[in-house]
Amino acid sequence: MMRQISRTVMTCLFLLIAGVAAAAQASQVSLPGYPNRPVRFVVAQAAGGNADFVARMIAGELAKQLGQQFVVDNRSGGGGGVLAADMVAKANPDGYTMLLVGSSFGVNPSIYKKLPYDSERDFAPVTLASTATQILVVNPSLPVNTVADLIKLAQARPGELNFGSSGNGGGPHLAGELFNLMAGTKIVHVPYKGASGSILDLLSGRIQVVFATMPSVMTHVRAGKLRGVAVTSLERSQLVPDLPTIAESGLKGYQSGTWQGIFMPRGTPEPIVRMLNQRIVAIVHSPEVRKRFEAEGGVPVGNSPQEFAKWLKAEIAKWAKVVKAANITVE
Repeated sequence: MMRQISRTVMTCLFLLIAGVAAAAQASQVSLPGYPNRPVRFVVAQAAGGNADFVARMIAGELAKQLGQQFVVDNRSGGGGGVLAADMVAKANPDGYTMLLVGSSFGVNPSIYKKLPYDSERDFAPVTLASTATQILVVNPSLPVNTVADLIKLAQARPGELNFGSSGNGGGPHLAGELFNLMAGTKIVHVPYKGASGSILDLLSGRIQVVFATMPSVMTHVRAGKLRGVAVTSLERSQLVPDLPTIAESGLKGYQSGTWQGIFMPRGTPEPIVRMLNQRIVAIVHSPEVRKRFEAEGGVPVGNSPQEFAKWLKAEIAKWAKVVKAANITVE
């Protein structure tokens, strides 16, 4: 009897080890002869931002694994990453040009009357690398502790409360307009030239509400200078586990935040896309990279090209409704 149990245990261990080995082998899949020269990794953001941080982590790991440089090329011009995206859309689809974009990529089709590319047609999705939640914060003088409190106050005082953002069409702006749309409120948007201006005015009480990125406000929240009300993701954040989500606080289905996704030009050979997908998925889920994401309020995703394409389609449709309802325009 004991011999039979031991044999069963050994079989299970063998299958477990084989499964781990297969997964490791899949993540290390290679293509003969690729890459044989540096790969250009275009980032639709200036150096030093979150997208740049994500791109450099991934580029560094790919360079180690594949023995060629993945050169990060920051291109922030054109507004909303349009210049970078257009450059990659028109690049040779030979596997030597990659693109990392942020949340604006899913909003641009609604905000701009005409783009020089088609956001879905002209790119080969590789993977959604990561997402990051935002946090709804208020000035402590505002009698608001919960989402329900904010909705009640805003409905009683339509047009009197203000929410600040880093600028028209940005993530914090869209998060606020989505809140207005779902809650039936009229909290007035006040755009700033960058997030720091909105945070300073929130601290001083000139505005009452901001949908902020985690790193920009957590020091103030912990010091009691701002009050965290809820997070914008569908699941609670590990950085503030005691704060509920907006969705669980009464606005079912509410979800907003930032994301970083990787594309290549349409027509890039599918084996190259598949290999890079498997490599990048393994990288973003490695313990070291996951830890660095989480320190910034991010969550690694690493889905398949097909899943990413489907996700992007839904993202574009979602924000199109918000942009139309709020009549959002950019110059």
